[in-house]
Amino acid sequence: MNASAIPLANNTPLCYSVNSPPFRYRPTIASAYFSSIFGTLGLISNLIAFIVLLKSFQQTHSRSRSFFLIFLGGLVVTDFMGLLVTSSIVISFHVTHFNWRHLDPNCYFCNFMGMSMVFYGLCPLMLGAAMAVERFFGINLPFARSTSMPKRRAVYMVLMVWLIAGGIALLPLTGIGSYHMQMPGSWCFFNISSGGSDLAFSLVFSLVGLMCIAVSFFLNTVSVVTLIRVCCGQDGSQRRRDYEIEMMLQLILIMVIATICWCPLLINILMSVVTADPVKDEIVLFHIRMATCNQIFDPWIYIMCKVSRLRRVKNLYCTNSAIRKSPPDKKPLAMATLCHLEPDPGSVGIHPVPKISS
Repeated sequence: MNASAIPLANNTPLCYSVNSPPFRYRPTIASAYFSSIFGTLGLISNLIAFIVLLKSFQQTHSRSRSFFLIFLGGLVVTDFMGLLVTSSIVISFHVTHFNWRHLDPNCYFCNFMGMSMVFYGLCPLMLGAAMAVERFFGINLPFARSTSMPKRRAVYMVLMVWLIAGGIALLPLTGIGSYHMQMPGSWCFFNISSGGSDLAFSLVFSLVGLMCIAVSFFLNTVSVVTLIRVCCGQDGSQRRRDYEIEMMLQLILIMVIATICWCPLLINILMSVVTADPVKDEIVLFHIRMATCNQIFDPWIYIMCKVSRLRRVKNLYCTNSAIRKSPPDKKPLAMATLCHLEPDPGSVGIHPVPKISS
């Protein structure tokens, strides 16, 4: 992938200077089916998640929760569009086996896909960090954020994240880095190299991604510790923290999935450009596929982690604890007391005491 060290011969476009189609590799029917199922599942999942978030946004009356749902909505839209753009190109290649050199002699199409890969790759990481910052101030410094802050402020923040990610994706078109055809010929990405401007862009991409993950980890850890202290303190029984727990649980899962899916690629890019080791195409392809899984797993976090489901788990846990710790004749009463349930007067163990006639 060291394009900077390879001179362009016969006016070869820059994006084909390292890997020039046609390749010996021939995509199989299985790979086409896999890409189709993978992309379709991700699109359907994000569409369902968007509907769930839209209903939650219409029902919520909490300003902090509305802010958080706007960020989640931006993340869902980003994941959906990322899968739609990249998967449609990859699936088309696997189905038609088109030759990039004939279809895109001037590298416009390749540059577009490379920009899409960078933009839709950085956006989820940057939005995760932005949500961590918002939750940090909402939980740890609630008075620092004005209660009259309009919801459009969250929309502006999402747009700002998109603008920053878009600016980074456009850097190769200004001469900082370059987009190239990648093996097996179905996608384009920036050139991972330790020389020239490719080194600068590789460092920007990997360091921005790793910094977003580090910021999310630190701020989420502080927010979780604060939330545990509030919930377990003396006023824990007086405050309703279900929505706070829901938002932090979703944010923690988003961070964990992003870390698992993206860290291998980001660390591999950083180590390759720092040590100047040759980049193996099959390893990069595997890491890219891992990173793409983030767009499929994310929507199920919003679908499954809802307050109603968390309350069911909480009540189930309380019920099981009451059954284990209470005497046999006091189990229904303990269940009602510990889980805040209304006891059934007709249940065993809490019958009214009969009056003794004088």
